Amino acid sequence: MTFEEKPEGNGSLVDENQLDLSAKHQANGKPAASGRAKLPARQEANAKCGLPSKSLSTYTWQEIQRHNQKTDKWLVINRKVYDVTGWADRHPGGRRVLNHCAGEDATDVFRAMHPDPDIVQLYLKPLLIGELAPEEPNQERNKNVKDFQELRRTLETMNMFNANLGFFFLHLAQVLILEALAWVIVWHFGSGWLITIFIYFLLTVAQDSFLQHDLGHLSVFKKSKWNRLMQNFVIGHLKGFSAKWWNNRHSQHHVKTNIYPKDPDVVFGPFFVVGDLQPVKVCLQILSTREMFQEVVLGKVYTFVLRRSGWRFCLTFKHFFPQDIAWVSTFYIRYFITFGPFYGIFGTLVLIYLVKLLESLWVAYVTQMSHIPMKMSTEENQDWFSSQVLATCNVEQSFFNDWFTGHLNFQIEHHLFPTMPRHNYHKVAPLVKSLCAKHGLPYVNKPILKAFGDIIR
Repeated sequence: MTFEEKPEGNGSLVDENQLDLSAKHQANGKPAASGRAKLPARQEANAKCGLPSKSLSTYTWQEIQRHNQKTDKWLVINRKVYDVTGWADRHPGGRRVLNHCAGEDATDVFRAMHPDPDIVQLYLKPLLIGELAPEEPNQERNKNVKDFQELRRTLETMNMFNANLGFFFLHLAQVLILEALAWVIVWHFGSGWLITIFIYFLLTVAQDSFLQHDLGHLSVFKKSKWNRLMQNFVIGHLKGFSAKWWNNRHSQHHVKTNIYPKDPDVVFGPFFVVGDLQPVKVCLQILSTREMFQEVVLGKVYTFVLRRSGWRFCLTFKHFFPQDIAWVSTFYIRYFITFGPFYGIFGTLVLIYLVKLLESLWVAYVTQMSHIPMKMSTEENQDWFSSQVLATCNVEQSFFNDWFTGHLNFQIEHHLFPTMPRHNYHKVAPLVKSLCAKHGLPYVNKPILKAFGDIIR
C-alpha cells in the first residue's frame, strides 16, 4: 500500500491516471477531489466542510474490524479511520493490498511503504470518516509497536533513509557496461558457441534485478517521479518486464509476508505447495471434482508458463498498461537490433529467454532463501515488527554475499524499512538485532550455502 507525491505504481493509494485526485489544488491549497471518486455521503461531507477532529465520528476497534470485506474496507492510520471502499479498484497498487489490510491498523505499513507520508496526507483527507474513540488504544490490543516506532524515529534522525546516489550510479554503470561489452564481443569475435555462452553469462549479470528493486521501493531519489521513471527504464527497457505488474505484486508480498494466500510469493501451485496448510487445501480442491482439478491445476499451469514472458504481464485485458507495453517493446527492439544480425530472429529470442531463465533462478534463490524456511501461516494480524521478523531471515555479510544478493542478505532490515537505501542495511542491523532480543524474537542469520539448502529442505 503505497502513496506518493505523484503516485503511479508501487501500491500508491492515488494515481493521476486511475483516480482523478491529482496534484491540482484549490485556492485554499487543498487537493481538489474529482467526482469520479464515489465517496459515502458522510465521508464527502467531512472532506468538503473540512470539519475539525472533534466533529468526526468515533469508532471502537470492534466496529472497525467488522469492515474487512472486499465490498467494505476501512483502515486506521495514526488513529484516523478511512473508508477506502469506493476507490479500491482505482488503487494503483491493486485492490488486494487494501483488502489485506482492511479492518486493521495500517499505521506502520503505511509508514514503511511511503518515503514522504506528509504529502500523502493531502490525498487521504477525502477518505477520512472518523477516528478512534478516546478510550481505544492506538493499535489493536494484541500489538506492541512503541519500541519499533521509536527505532524508526532514531534511524530517521541518523539519516539512514538518505541515499548515496553514487552507489546506485555505479550499479547502473555496471549494467550498461556489461550490455555494451557483450555486443562488442559478438561483433568482434563472432557468434560461435563459446562466445555465445560467455555473453550469455554477461547478459545475465547485466539484468541486475536488484537495481530496479531499489527504484521500485522509492529508495534512490527523493522525488518519487524520478524513481518511477528510472524503474521503468531499468525493468522495462533493460529487462523487458512490466513495472506495474511487479509493483502491484511486490506490494502484497511486503504487506503480508508469508501470509497464505495473501502473499503471492508463497503461492507456487500446482508444482509446489509449501508450509503446513497449502498441501491440505490444494489436495482437497483437486479431489473434490474433475472440474476443480482443471481449474486449479491446469489453469495455474497455464498462468505459470505464460508468466515467463514480459508480454503476459502487459497484454492481459484485466491489467492493460500501455506505458509498460511501450517500455517492454523497446527492450525487444533493442535486442533484435543489437543481436539480430548475428543470431537472427529465432536465435535472438532463444538468447533472451535463456538469459531470463538463468536470471530467474538466481533471483528466486536469493529472495526465497529468506522466506520459505521461515514461519508461514494464515492471517494472524500481528504487529508489523513481529510479523516481518518471524517471516524473514538474513544471510551472513561478505563482499560476495552483498553483491550476489543485491544486499538482500539483510532481508530483515529490508522488510522492516522497505524505503531505506540498501547500502545502509548493515549499519542498522545491530539496532534491529538488539530490539529483537529485547522482545524475545529470533534474529536468524545463516551462511549462504545453508540458506540455499534450506529452500530444498
